[in-house]
Amino acid sequence: MLRITTSSLIRNYKSNLGKSISNLDLARTKVMTKRNFTKGYQNPTGAVRESALNWKYAKNEDYIDAIDDAQSFQNAQEDAITQINTQARYLSKQYGLEAMNGTNWTADVRRTYATAFRKAQESMTMSMNATYGDKFVFGGADGGHAPFELTTDADGKTVLLYRGKDVNHPDAQGDLDKMANEEVYTDLGFGLTMDENGKVVNSTGFNTSLPGINVVGYGTQEGNPDISNNIILLAGQLADELEKEDFDPEKYREILDAFDGARTRLMDNLTTIGTRTNFLETTKSRLEDQQINLTEQFDNVVNVDMAEAITEFSWAQYAYNAALKVGTNILTPSFIDFMS
Repeated sequence: MLRITTSSLIRNYKSNLGKSISNLDLARTKVMTKRNFTKGYQNPTGAVRESALNWKYAKNEDYIDAIDDAQSFQNAQEDAITQINTQARYLSKQYGLEAMNGTNWTADVRRTYATAFRKAQESMTMSMNATYGDKFVFGGADGGHAPFELTTDADGKTVLLYRGKDVNHPDAQGDLDKMANEEVYTDLGFGLTMDENGKVVNSTGFNTSLPGINVVGYGTQEGNPDISNNIILLAGQLADELEKEDFDPEKYREILDAFDGARTRLMDNLTTIGTRTNFLETTKSRLEDQQINLTEQFDNVVNVDMAEAITEFSWAQYAYNAALKVGTNILTPSFIDFMS
């Protein structure tokens, strides 16, 4: 027959009471913190998953912020191009055509139109030096400096410089070609990687660069080096033609056609921006869906089901109270109690 001593009974009781207190404290902590665990040792696998999910969530949030920043950068580009296009369209369809009217060929009237074109030339240059934050949006790879400068050469001729290069000078065309193809990539979560030449793989990043020289054009007309491809300089050439005493309507028409062609290129850039915007919106939508998915995963791993946690706490408290009540009866009457 197994003999159970009083000391053994008390020892077992104290051990079980300690477990009840521990269970009660754990259940209470879950209810108060709304977490399945507060220490890594309580759930090592869950702790590792929590750390990984926190990292993914933070990175995902960074990518969404990068998209918002890229979209705002593009909005600044779009606003500037739209402003120039609106101005150029008015000049072409209003002053441009009016100046073609024979009744407006007087010197005074033509000078009025010429002044409008020169003011537009200055305004376009300012628009092409638009900024977003501390960056010039049309600076290509060099967003820290104003890309365009409208100035005059030693002969008093109007010259447009793009990052220090004359946009019409034949010797500058090679450098301008390189600057026109500059790319500036930002990481939007596609695994930004570099190729063997140290260049970003196109499919792994988003190109935010829109070199201004591509927007307003550079070089001269093929077969007619006297007429620029640049819409800002073309505005000046139209003004020059209007100010001539021997006004040549045919020459003026030729320059105006080139001006309209340059305006069409402006619209092409707006289309490019629109395509990029659609891409950014689609990517942001995907990242936001992923953010929701990560939140659900985090909730499943870390956060408690409050109904279940409260039930668990109530049961632990009941078990503890029952253990205390048992403790009052644990010492049964002994022989000593009957000696008196």
